Amino acid sequence: MLFPLYWMLNASLLPSTDLVRPDPTWLPINGTLAGYRNALSSQGGHLLTSVLVSAGTMVLTLVIAAPAAYGLAQLGAPSGRAMLFALLVAQMIPGVVIANSLYVAADRLGLLNSPLALVLADSTLCVPFATLIMQAFMRSIPAALGEAAMLDGASRLRTFLSVILPVSRNAVLTAGLFSFLFAWADFLFAVTLTTRDDRAPVTVGIYRFIGAHLSDWNSVMATGVIASVPVAFLLVFAQKYVAAGVAAGAVKD
Repeated sequence: MLFPLYWMLNASLLPSTDLVRPDPTWLPINGTLAGYRNALSSQGGHLLTSVLVSAGTMVLTLVIAAPAAYGLAQLGAPSGRAMLFALLVAQMIPGVVIANSLYVAADRLGLLNSPLALVLADSTLCVPFATLIMQAFMRSIPAALGEAAMLDGASRLRTFLSVILPVSRNAVLTAGLFSFLFAWADFLFAVTLTTRDDRAPVTVGIYRFIGAHLSDWNSVMATGVIASVPVAFLLVFAQKYVAAGVAAGAVKD
């Protein structure tokens, strides 16, 4: 399972001539960083676009999903079960169906080739997922905790911001991380809503880079490594929070 990752790293350090030889080179003894220089010069803008879109998606998702989860879990929102069922159904809609509709909407609003269009598009799938994760966790928070804060004079908003959110840190980090990763790895919405190469995120940038530099696999693999490093570090950093958030939401009622 890890071999493709190893080969991507190995190929990114090998000269392109070594990659077309009949006998494979297993270790980059005579390695070169030319592929990374080429990748950074051609894909740097795409990487920045992906960072902006992923961070924007994460923020927008949490701003919408956290209060929604709180209302469903702690405030006894009307028709709560129907709303949860609707969120589950939203996860089952094929992305290609949503992409076609979003293209028409973005075109009419003049948002094609803009990071805002990608943020809104990615959030359509991230918000239901994040709401379900945080709602499952917030149901396990004793209602007496919020009631005690309100008896001390805190409003609903203050109780949510100062009590519920800090207690739900693991679930919030889990939802935020998955939202960031989905937006970072998204290809369908990105290729649908961007028609200009200079406005595309890194997933589309790699796709079009392969088409333009089919023989330069050294640079193609280097681009893949560069695109993988940020999310790898993010996963390592947030691993314990993700494990705690998912486990707590799964076993508590």
